[in-house]
Amino acid sequence: MKKNMGIVLLIVSFMWVMHTLSKNFMVDPAFQDFLAKKDAALTNESLWVLMIRFHIIFAIISLITGPLGVIKKLRIKSVPFHRWNGRVYVLSILLNVIPGVYVSFFATGGWLSTIGFLVLSTLWFGTTILGYIHIRRKNVLKHSSWMSRSFFLTFANMFIYILVAISHNALQLSYATSYTIAVWLCWVISWCMAEIMIRKKVFI
Repeated sequence: MKKNMGIVLLIVSFMWVMHTLSKNFMVDPAFQDFLAKKDAALTNESLWVLMIRFHIIFAIISLITGPLGVIKKLRIKSVPFHRWNGRVYVLSILLNVIPGVYVSFFATGGWLSTIGFLVLSTLWFGTTILGYIHIRRKNVLKHSSWMSRSFFLTFANMFIYILVAISHNALQLSYATSYTIAVWLCWVISWCMAEIMIRKKVFI
């Protein structure tokens, strides 16, 4: 299983990318369903829609490039590809900072959700930068560890979706409460999974 973990994550990423693309750009491109669940009206709905689209597009890029960077066989066989893939991954996260932070201020659940998203954005940005800094210093082990943390944080939205489905639909909590809980738990779960993979040296 350890040898195939990269492939498993690639499949999960691909499936989530397909779900995200169909849901947000085909089924509900105007985000009316999501907007209907907002606690308060947006001050500028068109700007929010534009920002959330950028946020989703950059997240999709990171979801595609992320698993390609952690697959060991691919990394070893094609170092130039790994480097360019890594640059695209880092750039997609850096470009996602502004739209990600912007939409967080209008998160369902109020200021508690906003703080949770800001923590997530800070961790995602910080782990990615640290991963980049360490590879520039030729420290492959630390680079791999920090990039593993960054990569698993990329799955935060998927965990939000799953956690909301459980707490709202199964446990009958209000949507706002479910969403707030999910925003905080998503990065905790992502971080814990990354630490498990790092300690098992799955991607090294």
